[in-house]
Amino acid sequence: MKFGAVDNPEAIDFTLPADHPDTKKTLAEYKSAKGEFEVFVGCAKWNKADLKGFYPKGTKDELSYYSQQFNSIELNSTHYGVPKNEQVVVWKQKTPADFKFFPKIPQTISHFKRLIEVKEEVENFVATMSHLDEKLGMIFLQVHENFQPKDMSRMERFVSEFPKSAHLAIEVRNQAWFEGKAADDFYKILQNYHVSNIIVDTAGRRDMLHMRLSSEEAFVRFVGANAPSDYTRLDEWVDRIESWKEQGLQKLYFFVHQNIEEASPLLSAHFIERLNGRLGLNLRIPNDPSNRLL
Repeated sequence: MKFGAVDNPEAIDFTLPADHPDTKKTLAEYKSAKGEFEVFVGCAKWNKADLKGFYPKGTKDELSYYSQQFNSIELNSTHYGVPKNEQVVVWKQKTPADFKFFPKIPQTISHFKRLIEVKEEVENFVATMSHLDEKLGMIFLQVHENFQPKDMSRMERFVSEFPKSAHLAIEVRNQAWFEGKAADDFYKILQNYHVSNIIVDTAGRRDMLHMRLSSEEAFVRFVGANAPSDYTRLDEWVDRIESWKEQGLQKLYFFVHQNIEEASPLLSAHFIERLNGRLGLNLRIPNDPSNRLL
């Protein structure tokens, strides 16, 4: 079973919890900041087999088409291996000027070595991703579910050694990271090094909705349950994002997943349309005939 998936999504209370008190404090520091509110919404992959029905018949270059529909991609493929520099350059060249990639750190670093003595590998990965230039969004680390706060010092060393040339976000999965002193200590590390605290909205792990932002940027990974409630869940997220923006949020990175991925573009289109209407944005809507880039 996929992470966070459940057999009976209709039995889950999908109501978003209240913000952690620290979120208001953190956002208040940026409320007077000037600049355009930046929003990036995308899927986890552009693979045609997963996004069945999204690509017009005869589409040969999936990334080129995908990047005409969305302004970002959560690059999960890098979790399974580091691409060659030449491949990264091709990705950059195939995408529009405003497009951004959000690559996941390889599992050799996060899962196999478990952040032990990985400084050189991290630097090499960041160097490879840097070939995206201005199209590199935020690099993110996802640690294994059995990686626990007892290894807090290992996490802090990783964060302190992470190259300053790139922005970092972190997703922890063990429930202990969201409780008591461990949660506070982890949050302090994130704040001290200006690292984003990833929020995950998935049916079977409601504890990962910690709603505790550690910077002016919100990184949200939304996992639909292939149920009608997916749409109302996204509507509630629009409400929360509007509230965060009023409090000082500067950037939003929102990636839509599904247990069956073919529905992800439909959910994303719904979410983007609602965001545009509520926040006065002009994000392109996937497969909209009026899409300005087509």
